[in-house]
Amino acid sequence: MPEPLAIAVAQPPCVPYDVAVNAVTQAAAIRAAGARVVVFSELSLTGYHLDAPAITVEDPRLAPLVEACADTGALALVGAPVGDETGREYIAMLAVDGSGTTVAYRKMWLSPTEAERFAPGEGPVVCEVDGWRLGLAICKDTNTPRHAADTAALGIDAYVAGTVTTSKDAARQTERARAIAVEHRVWVAVASFAGSSGEGYDDTAGRSGIWAPDAAVAVQAGAETGAIARATLG
Repeated sequence: MPEPLAIAVAQPPCVPYDVAVNAVTQAAAIRAAGARVVVFSELSLTGYHLDAPAITVEDPRLAPLVEACADTGALALVGAPVGDETGREYIAMLAVDGSGTTVAYRKMWLSPTEAERFAPGEGPVVCEVDGWRLGLAICKDTNTPRHAADTAALGIDAYVAGTVTTSKDAARQTERARAIAVEHRVWVAVASFAGSSGEGYDDTAGRSGIWAPDAAVAVQAGAETGAIARATLG
């Protein structure tokens, strides 16, 4: 077995569309988390605004995140819209470390509204950190049993997601996380947006959490913005 892995799920405040400000805020969360992996919500760098311009991994506004990861040794998983060389755009999870930023995963299961602009990702993805295999997911992916099954089939130790959901669906999000943990015998970490966002998400859930493979809650935040929940997997 690999050495224990410290992972945190963070729900910092978000300024709509303002990648520069949000990158600074999320860099502060990385420094505060004290974790090897820090996970943020779906579209954390822009807020859940489906018309937000796509960014690139070379965007200079991401520099505070890279600097925070270099200083702390963390890997941050942050949410943003991205494009590719064909002109297609995706809801993505970026992996940021001290050396820079890459596109780690593109959301596969889109809502009808999301699909008006974004293309689905091509397949499930595993991110390996210190010998831990982390299966990546974004929001509706977690509500699609096939996604968890196909990701688990790659051989994972944890299923890691960034989400946006309403406060009334907070309990349902927790139940989905617990169900994935039990069915696939993996850790589950969900970073859930807190505060107000676009597309009707005026009252989001927060309640980011980490669950053990037996579905026991390791740690869970409240609904407030700024919360960080941290646990050690092992």
